[in-house]
Amino acid sequence: MGRIVITGANRGIGLAMATQFAARGDDVVAGCREASSELRAVDGVRVIEGLEVSDGDAVAAFAKEVGAGRIDVLINNAGILTGETLQDMSFERIQRQFEVNSMGPLRVTRALLDRIGEGSKVALITSRMGSIADNTSGSRYGYRMSKAALNAAGVSLAHDLRPRGAAVAILHPGFVRTGMTGGMGQVDADESARGLIARIDALTLETSGTFWHAQGEVLPW
Repeated sequence: MGRIVITGANRGIGLAMATQFAARGDDVVAGCREASSELRAVDGVRVIEGLEVSDGDAVAAFAKEVGAGRIDVLINNAGILTGETLQDMSFERIQRQFEVNSMGPLRVTRALLDRIGEGSKVALITSRMGSIADNTSGSRYGYRMSKAALNAAGVSLAHDLRPRGAAVAILHPGFVRTGMTGGMGQVDADESARGLIARIDALTLETSGTFWHAQGEVLPW
């Protein structure tokens, strides 16, 4: 039984992971801006509302409410997606995605750093859309750029947390049918969550900093 902290846990992949971790007996702390009825219905999950990962004060308050004690797994899952094309460009939306998708996980990890130690794991839920090598269609500027930045942060975290004995997983969940994708996708949130949890369980210091697909494939940068 481990202590699991998940951000963005009120719906979609975050909710599915919280549900599956709790079902196997882990102690789950679920952070979100506002809890859903589905999240509140999950037995064994402690819900902390008011977590806006782009707000330093909100992150500090969340870290305080999480409480003392070691965190076995921190899953930075909260994120947003908006669509920008070269013709329909919103720099405000792009900046917002950087605040949430790139800096948010770094804020949360830094705020909880004193609870991350030997054997701890930090997971970043990113996207293969942040891969430069894998970009074959363009557009989605804010999402692609913010996830590429998150991937870079994940590699730095892998180096910086290694002396503590903590490992970092950089994880693509797949094209998942959620509210974020408008219900489009190739897999359901439950299936994606199972794959993500398997990758986190298998993570070691030797594989720390690797960019994985939930299904187990190593992805290009």
